[in-house]
Amino acid sequence: MPGGNVRAEIGYTEDTGKQPYFYANAHEKDYVPLAPVEMDIADARGMDTSLDREGFILVSHASAVSDLTDMDAVARIHAGEIEALLKDVTGADHVAIMPRGILRYSERSGRTGSTDNSHPARFAHVDMSVSAAASAREQGAPGPDVTGGRAILRSAQYNVWRVLSGPPQDVPLAMCAYPSVSEGDLIDCLAIFDPPDGSPEWSFGNYVIRHNPAHRWHYYSDMRTDEAIVFKSSESDPQRAQLTPHGAFDNPLAGPDAPARVSLEMRGTAYWFE
Repeated sequence: MPGGNVRAEIGYTEDTGKQPYFYANAHEKDYVPLAPVEMDIADARGMDTSLDREGFILVSHASAVSDLTDMDAVARIHAGEIEALLKDVTGADHVAIMPRGILRYSERSGRTGSTDNSHPARFAHVDMSVSAAASAREQGAPGPDVTGGRAILRSAQYNVWRVLSGPPQDVPLAMCAYPSVSEGDLIDCLAIFDPPDGSPEWSFGNYVIRHNPAHRWHYYSDMRTDEAIVFKSSESDPQRAQLTPHGAFDNPLAGPDAPARVSLEMRGTAYWFE
């Protein structure tokens, strides 16, 4: 397999003074003025990374679900597997899982846009803004029946990302190590969800990323279906990594016969009690 460090374009955004926004499905309506920059992207296999330092790790994790494109099975079975995984890797007392998985497909698959929010994210971004994430963590906080009356000392949000297609990935996921990110690199953005079933649109704040040559980008080469990347989306403890900018990129080591990427994202919020 052709793993190794690469150079590839990262989908940075130009700061024009106008707030960017993007739609989950109707990307023709997006306003994200891309300004891609070719960056070194290190293969993180074998590296010692931490959720609380860089903001991401790779774990071995097989599922009992044979077909992870079956969203009913994902909600019934796989969500519980991810809950257990996040408890294990974080040591949290409680994890609230979003049971709905998000499938994404690289453009070569011919399936991009075939399901809700299924486009690979071609622009570097952070899933939620600091304020939106804090509000979501507070709204989802467990009650006294779960905490046993103990106070919640800390909370954090995580994304668990895995491939459902074989290596090498034509469009892998790149992650930017949190210590290399400056506050001024984050551009306020609006994520707009436009459900295909015609339900009302809804939105929340997140960030797109302006270029900074100090950024340290990483990916995991030749991912297998029994592996997953866990990365942090938000954090209440200011002494720990707060967020992980990430985005899709074209893998220059993947030839024209490489499998078209299919990936699944699961998201959860972890809580620690006193």
